[in-house]
Amino acid sequence: MVERLDEERIEMLRSWGEGLSGSDRDELRAAGRAILMLIEEIDRLEADIWNERAAHLQAGEQRSSQSLASTLRDRLAQRALPGEPTA
Repeated sequence: MVERLDEERIEMLRSWGEGLSGSDRDELRAAGRAILMLIEEIDRLEADIWNERAAHLQAGEQRSSQSLASTLRDRLAQRALPGEPTA
């Protein structure tokens, strides 16, 4: 089974891509550019995932706050204020 790409492996690939990009041979330069393009895409996807998780957590916190406020409002509405007739 192939292990996941961690930061160390991505940096190794990045250095290979940079090295191949400077080659005299067209095929190696193209391979180097392809490696670098894929690493850039991985970086963008990781940023997208991070942003999506942050947005999801924030939305969950907002729902939780709204739910709490709604619950408190309901409970306060159920309590009779001093001087008000009770049902």
